[in-house]
Amino acid sequence: MTRFNSYHSLNIFRLEAETWSYPAHKHNFYELIFIEEGNGNHVLNDAVAPYHMGDVFLLRPEDTHYFEIEAPSKFIFLKFTEQLFIEKLEGSRTAKWLDILKTLLQSPFSVNGSLIKDKKDQDQLKHLLQILLAEFSHQCSYSRELQLELFGAVMMMLARAQATAQFGTQCPVNTELDKLSEILSYTRLHALDADKVRVESIARHFSMSPNYISIYVKKHSGLSLQQHIVQIKLKAADQLLKNGRNNINEIAVKLGFTDASHFNKIYKKYNGKNPRDIQRRKTEAFHE
Repeated sequence: MTRFNSYHSLNIFRLEAETWSYPAHKHNFYELIFIEEGNGNHVLNDAVAPYHMGDVFLLRPEDTHYFEIEAPSKFIFLKFTEQLFIEKLEGSRTAKWLDILKTLLQSPFSVNGSLIKDKKDQDQLKHLLQILLAEFSHQCSYSRELQLELFGAVMMMLARAQATAQFGTQCPVNTELDKLSEILSYTRLHALDADKVRVESIARHFSMSPNYISIYVKKHSGLSLQQHIVQIKLKAADQLLKNGRNNINEIAVKLGFTDASHFNKIYKKYNGKNPRDIQRRKTEAFHE
């Protein structure tokens, strides 16, 4: 497996391409990719997601990816390492900033498809990245300070988009949103660890009683903890089903279901259709 290395804590550049000339690869850094123009497919950890102008992808060092370009594309790549966090983590809100960053970068489901769907948010992120790119290209007084602040703004935009995707128009007030967001971020981060997503384990982590945390999440999100966990898994299942590279048994094991029968039952209960139908339609579309 090809591995690309970078020895800079922050690097940002634009790439224009009609064909993708790099093999499937990993990095020793985190990478945010913004699609300025073009369309095609982004293959990330064997999951295929179509990309279009405005889409955003966030990769961890252990992720494997490459692009399949269908129309001439223009990308902005923002590469960064943990060293940048040390520079950025100063001030009274350090702990909160670190929690948000940890959730964004470690969640296995933050990398399936574009992180930002809203057109207005995509435009704002594009402008931030363009300013950061300009500042990085023309170093002068206070450039590093500006780069750090702009990087922080980019990460906060991603965190806000993630929260909006969770709560939609029923977004609680800020104090409740913060607590609920922390709980749901924890469940996303550990969705495939059966022990850590037991109600008792989540309650203990947040110093709440199992009964109270269940009521709290249901009250402020409209869904139970278990429903959130199942939906996280089913969203990942949809990606795996659509790319057609894993069979039902492999998907069931990968997502922590007891077996294929259990996975089929849960999928049909929540989505009203059989997962095999998704794969069948994908195969039929491919042969048309």
